[in-house]
Amino acid sequence: MRIIRFLDNNSQIVLAALTDQEEVYPIPFKDFMELVNLAEKSGISTLKLVETSISGVTALKERVEDLQLIVPIEAPEVWASGVTYEKSRDARNYEATGGKVDVETCYDKVYDAERPEIFFKSTAARTVGPNTPVYLRSDSNWQIPEPEVALVISKSGKIVGYTAGNDMSSRDIEGENPLYLPQAKIWKHSCSVGPAIRLAETVDDPYNFQITCRIYRNNKLVVEGTANTSQLKRKFDELVSFLEKDNDIFDGTVLMTGTCIVPPNEFTLQDNDQIEIEVSTIGVLSNPVKEQQRSKEAVK
Repeated sequence: MRIIRFLDNNSQIVLAALTDQEEVYPIPFKDFMELVNLAEKSGISTLKLVETSISGVTALKERVEDLQLIVPIEAPEVWASGVTYEKSRDARNYEATGGKVDVETCYDKVYDAERPEIFFKSTAARTVGPNTPVYLRSDSNWQIPEPEVALVISKSGKIVGYTAGNDMSSRDIEGENPLYLPQAKIWKHSCSVGPAIRLAETVDDPYNFQITCRIYRNNKLVVEGTANTSQLKRKFDELVSFLEKDNDIFDGTVLMTGTCIVPPNEFTLQDNDQIEIEVSTIGVLSNPVKEQQRSKEAVK
């Protein structure tokens, strides 16, 4: 069972259940966390509350593809984990050393360390949902999407859902100096989440999500890669435990868990590219790419 949000014909936000048979049922809750919290307060599972809510209700005639989907949760904060896959470590090393393979960097150290890399990624205002443009940073010349499985977390640190995420990244900025990480990661529309939230209790094995990333240019597939969460170096609960340390976690916080799909080193996103991030049993997160006007101080 998945949860989506969409705009109806009156531009009103509707929360809905999306079954594995692709049937859409509106449910009478304000947002995802209200659903989760009411289920917990009632002493039942979130799945049971959803099933009770749609019992006897007729599914919408519209297909999910025909709905105007929006971000499935307005996360107060989005955090991200880095260097959680070997492929990510290797890519960061390439950026930091200019392609050298025999130099140990901070990325090697964090890959093997007890403490993971966790950084702030986005706020609700900077995060977009399906089919909304993600923006290119105007002072970067080497930018890529980072397709990831993202965790939806309650204020108690419980993983209550899984979704797909795109951690847009500027490889040249981070490669120049790791202290530039916030600038390499955070800007307007630099984060997308969706299209749906898979209820955590309906996931048999979270370390068997298949992730696929496709990038289209002029309607032609130019990049495609796949990975599986079985390749993760760390466990999801481990990442959440470090995020929680001496920190307030807000209901509906999203934590991205790292990428294992990196486009070829000579590739950079361009205006009007189309990014598709598919996570098995969750759906396809699709976003067009939009170029922002370059400032006079932009890097040449």
